[in-house]
Order: sequence, then structure tokens, then C-alpha cells
Amino acid sequence: MSRPRIAIAGFQHETNTFSPAPTRMENFESGGAWPALTRGADLFDVFLGLNIPLGGFIDAAKDDCDLVPILWSNAEPGGYVAQDAFDRISAMIASGLEEAGELDGLYLDLHGAMVTEDFEDGEGELLRRLRAVVGPDLPIAVSLDLHGNLTREFVELASVLAIYRTYPHVDMAATGARAHKLLMETLANGRPFAKAFRQLEYLIPLQAQSTMREPGRRIYGLLPGFESPGVASVDLAFGFPPADIHHCGTSIVAFGSDQDAVDQAADSLLETLRKSESEFHNPLVPANAAVRQAMDAANGAEKPIVLADPQDNPGAGAVGDTTGLLKALVQEGAKKACLGMLWDPESARKAHETGVGGTFEASLGDCLPQPDCSSLDIAVRVEAVSDGQFRFTGPMFGGTHADLGLMAVLLILDDHSEVRVVVGSRRAQNADQAIYRHIGIDPTEQKIVAVKSAVHFLADYQPIAEQVIFTESPGANPCQLDRIPFKRLRSGVRLGPEGPAYAPAAQ
Repeated sequence: MSRPRIAIAGFQHETNTFSPAPTRMENFESGGAWPALTRGADLFDVFLGLNIPLGGFIDAAKDDCDLVPILWSNAEPGGYVAQDAFDRISAMIASGLEEAGELDGLYLDLHGAMVTEDFEDGEGELLRRLRAVVGPDLPIAVSLDLHGNLTREFVELASVLAIYRTYPHVDMAATGARAHKLLMETLANGRPFAKAFRQLEYLIPLQAQSTMREPGRRIYGLLPGFESPGVASVDLAFGFPPADIHHCGTSIVAFGSDQDAVDQAADSLLETLRKSESEFHNPLVPANAAVRQAMDAANGAEKPIVLADPQDNPGAGAVGDTTGLLKALVQEGAKKACLGMLWDPESARKAHETGVGGTFEASLGDCLPQPDCSSLDIAVRVEAVSDGQFRFTGPMFGGTHADLGLMAVLLILDDHSEVRVVVGSRRAQNADQAIYRHIGIDPTEQKIVAVKSAVHFLADYQPIAEQVIFTESPGANPCQLDRIPFKRLRSGVRLGPEGPAYAPAAQ
């Protein structure tokens, strides 16, 4: 087979429909923890070598495909994607395909949980628009996030899917490479794969989804074993619960040459998930109790105690500006403790104006007012500042250039505690120690390290932690699923493992 011409593009967003943080065009254009909107040949310079699916696809395909680069864009998880932004970026990709000439295939680096102001299934609508350009028969390979909320319509529009198999997502580039492999198999076969799509009857909370822990580790470890001469791939998306849409939840996709074998593999994995329901746990400790537990555990410990603040995790669409856990650290008198990153552009600006060593009266957090949230009004000393430009170094984001705007380390001036908070100007979850290290804080020298993240932090922080505690504090990423005010979820889905069944009429 001659070298196929493959167009490549990406358009990612993880939409939390309960988040007050808007997702506009400028969020896709500006970057932050992810690269900014990139077009044309610049895709090769920006993404090759990064742990991003597009980078993995480029690396796998560069020797056997002629790649036609179009566009890649991502915005930090947040609220509904503005319809104007979705329309504009979709049109850019469609226009690029129209100008690309004759193609043998298309690769898309998508997320799977995008919700726009007009469409619950953002990826499905994108594929419908692109199919109108390339036709119904062009092979389209798509890589997806493990947190995708998939629909049958979307699966039908794609030719083949590859989904991350790790959470934290340390295999994003590897997933792009798998998408390349499956696309090449499709081209070699000369006919479409048979498909199977299944949905699970219960939702799984984000902090119970980690593949570094059970049962996620065991279940995802089963996936390669499903491959056979008749089954090319079986993948699992745990889903993204804070999305009030009909198809929110866990789903299974399988592809191969033998429809019966594909169906059997999907059914087998579905039965495994059903039998594993009781194994998923959601242990959240109220913030003050979690801090006291951390302080006790830190006595004599050789490593820091890591506190996660999952309900204010910007990586799941929360704002990243709530102060519940920060207040608990101060109230309980925590020593050698740090928290990062608090999204607070105004405090970061004041810190730069004040200068290192100076003090000012800060009103920390609460930049986007939310229920049960308030700022922490207290004096602080500026200990360090940065422009927010640095390289991530951890297993998930390593090598990616961060641009988080003005940042600062602020010491809370309190007689009973020793707490430092890292503030920044662009929302980002703390999944990489570089957020602390680049500005002068060594996490391994702290007794307590608090991170605004749900699970991704585990890749870089669990190896240095004596213990990890998941805290319950206010935020826009609701983790107690039976408390989420769903209105559009399909009837009968259980709100958490062994949780109550959702009944729309009861809301």
C-alpha cells in the first residue's frame, strides 16, 4: 500500500455543566496548562514528543503516512462551550479538510465530554459537520479521553476509536499511536470495522476511577486480552459525571472484523463492570477533619501528607478559587503546609506590585461567587513571584510549556499556622510538582501538600507521599453523585455504585 494521505486535527474540551466558569473562544486561543490553538505545520513543531494524543499519532505515523496538519485546540475544563467558539473552530477544521485535497483518512484528537450551548454531544455534532465535508465512507480514527460521555450516534459516525487506558492519563500519546494502528488496519482491510457499543447502568465518581487503584487497575488491565483475530480493539470510557446530559456515564466500545466476536467482547467487559460495582469507593473526608488527620499522620512521617481538593479541581471544570481547604489548614494550625494552585488573578497582581518581602491585606479566592463559598480575608507576605512560564516535568504533562500568567507564593500571616498558598492567573489543576517547584517550593520538604486536583496529581505526587487523603470541600465539581441536581440524565441510571436510581419526576 502506498503512503496514505491522512489529515490530522484536534478539538478538546471536558465540559462541566455545573461550572460557573465560561468557556469562550479566548480560552481555546490563549493556552495555559495546554498548548494554545495551533494551526497548520506548526502542529509538528508543538506536539511531536509531547504526551498528547496528537503527538503520539504524529510520531507513529510520520514514517508511513503523508500527514496533512489542520488544527488543534483545547481549553481548560469548564462550563458550557460557547456556541460561537464551537462553530468557529469546527468551521476551521471543515475548511481545512475542504482545502486538503484527496485524502485516505482522517485522525481526530477529541475528548468525548464536550457540551456546547446547543448540543449535548459536541463531538457527535462535530463529526456530523465533518462527515458532510469528507463523505460517509472516509475512514475516521478518533482518540478519546477516558472521561468521555459517549453516544451511539457518535460511535456510528467514527470508523474506529481509541480511548485512554490510564487515569492519571500518562498514556495520551500512546493512545494516539493506537489510533494510528487501528486506522492503518482499517485502510489495509479495505472495509469498515464491525462495532459494538454498550452503556453501564451506574455512574462512577471521578476519584473512584483511578487506574492506579482498584478496581480500575484490574479492569483496564483486562483490555489488551480481548484482542483476537476477530477483535481489533476493546475500550472503556469511565465517563464524566458532572455533566447534566442524557448519555452521561460509563460506556464500552469494541471494533473488529467479526461482529459476533466484537459483541461478545463488549458484553464480557460489561458483565465485569456489573460484578465490580461494590468495589468502587468514594472516600471523601470533610476538610477540617482531613487536615487534622494529615497533621497527626505527619508527625514522624518521612514524606509529606498530600491532601486533594477534588470538588474544586479545575481539571474537571471547577473554578479553582474556593478556600474551604485553605481555611481548614489555617483554622487547624497546620505547619509547613502549602496549597496550590488557587486561581486568583487579583492577588497575583497585587503580589507582583507589592514585591517579594512585602505584605498586603488579601482577599483570597472567591473570584467567581459560588454557593457555600467565600474569600479568605487575611494579611499575607509575598515570598516569591513568577510570570507563570515554565515546563511541566511530571509523568502526565512532562515537556509541555505552561503559561499560567502572573503567579506568587503568599505566606498566610497567622500566629497559629504556617501555610503558604500559590496563586495564579490562569485556571489549571495541580497535577505536576513543577507548579510548586518552579516558584521555589519543594513539595518533599513540606509536611502537608494540598493540591486542587481529583486524580491526575497521583502520577507525580503519590511517589513522594506518605499518605493521600481526599477531602470534601465546596466546589463546582460535585463528587457525591446522589447530590447532583441532574435534570437531563436518562431514567434509571444509578447515581454512584450501588446508589439510588435517577428518576426525573422526583427532581
